[in-house]
This record gives sequence, structure tokens and C-alpha cells, in this order.
Amino acid sequence: MKKEVEYLPMSGYLALFVIIILVIAPVFAIIFAKLIWTVIFILLGLFGIAGLMTVNPNESKVLVLFGAYKGTVKKNGFMWVNPFFTRKRISLRARNLDSEPIKVNDKIGNPVMIGVVMVWKVENTYKAAFDVDDYVHFVDIQSEAAIRKLAGHYSYDNFEDEDANITLRGGGESVNQMLEDEITERLAIAGIRVIEARINYIAYAQEIAGAMLKRQQATAIVAARYKIVEGAVSMVEMALEELSEKEIIELDEEKKATMVSNLMVVLTSDKDVAPVVNTGTLYS
Repeated sequence: MKKEVEYLPMSGYLALFVIIILVIAPVFAIIFAKLIWTVIFILLGLFGIAGLMTVNPNESKVLVLFGAYKGTVKKNGFMWVNPFFTRKRISLRARNLDSEPIKVNDKIGNPVMIGVVMVWKVENTYKAAFDVDDYVHFVDIQSEAAIRKLAGHYSYDNFEDEDANITLRGGGESVNQMLEDEITERLAIAGIRVIEARINYIAYAQEIAGAMLKRQQATAIVAARYKIVEGAVSMVEMALEELSEKEIIELDEEKKATMVSNLMVVLTSDKDVAPVVNTGTLYS
């Protein structure tokens, strides 16, 4: 495959000086009645003007002569090239791609909305100009394809896929690095370097978001209840041990069961407990 070649053009100021001479020369040709030279100088001047061009910072011009690639001008400034050259401007600036969230399916088939932000720039102007039809559109399409491929390899979370070590939601830098590597590989054909790529939006699709939210809430409630019960059991155990060690009161098995029941109700209830004062004995 042909590689990028840097082309060094002629100074535009020197060319402009020559063009001015060619424009002024017909005046003297007319004075000396040299009509043929007048026409020649005018044509040469117009031909030379067509070769003037300006290259701004972080821009380039790809030069093609009758279908043959002649090189890329990356030097900034005012310059002159062969007027027959076809010039295609390609920006070398870093660009942002902030994609709209697209719907994809994760590893277990759940519809997920994922959006990415990416920073990229053209590194090889030959590939960007000739190996793909439209390199900007190519970046959009291939970044979307990379997102779909990445989502198909991992689950959104590990609620349903408990064996998943890496998930789209919790993978963090690992998932972002895999996304960047995948996009880099796809865009190499267009001579594009990916500076950074990361997921900036991820959520369940709208049709299942409500159900998944309820599932997450239920999971959180169960986890909280587990901690509450675990703590309550420890507190009841500690209370029984303290009463026994300090010999404050002797409790038979039935009294212990009653005490444990009352303490567990008080400690695990999600509402304020209303105390009941017993004015009789423990058995009435």
C-alpha cells in the first residue's frame, strides 16, 4: 500500500512576485506592438494564479495530478504548487465524537442504551483521502459497530449473570480500554488515531427500565434487611450474655424465647414500636 509522502511546495510569495511580473509585462508588449507576447504573458499569469494556496495550522492539502498521488502539504503558510494539482483539504486537528445513545443488546440479551465520547485525529492523510470514501462518516459508523460488539461480550450488570467478572456498568477503565482498542483497530484503515474513547452514558432501555429498577430496589431492600437481622441477632445474643454474666435476672427457656421475640420485633421493625406496659406478671 502506498504511504503518505510529504510534499514541499514553492514559496507563494516568490510565485506571486513572478505572477506580478507576468501581469505587468503585457503593458510593455502592447507598447512595442507585440500582441502575441501580450496574450502569452496574460495566459501565464492566469495559469500561475491558479497554483497559489494557503495551508492553515493543523491542516493539510493532499495533492493529486491526473489521478496520481503526489504528496501531502503539511507545512503552514502561503505557497505555490502546480496549478494542475487537485487539492483536497484534510484537517489534522483533534475532533470530538459525542454519540447519541444507541440501543444494543448485552451478553444475555437485555436491551441497553449506550453512548460514547471519543477524541480522534487524522494521522495518515493518504489513507484518510483514498482508503475510505468519507473518513468522518467512517468514524461514526465504525464507532457504533464497536459499541455493539463490546455490548455483546458483557452483561449490563451481574444480577442475572452472577459469574461475570466484568460488566458494562461496573467495568470502569477495563471496559473503556477495550472499547478504545476495538475502535482503534477499526479506524486504522482510515489512518485515524484514537486519542481517547470511553462510555459516557449507559442505562437499560426504556421498555425494561422500570422492571429493572424495581429489581434493583428489591435487591437493595433484601440486602439491607439481611444486615439489620444480622445486627439484631448479635444484639440479642449480647443482651442475653450480659444478663447471664451479671446475674441481673434468671430466665428460663420460655422467658428467653419471649425476650428474644420481643427484641427481634423491636430491632427489625421498619416502623416505630409502640411499647405495651404489663402490670401483671410475665405469665399474665
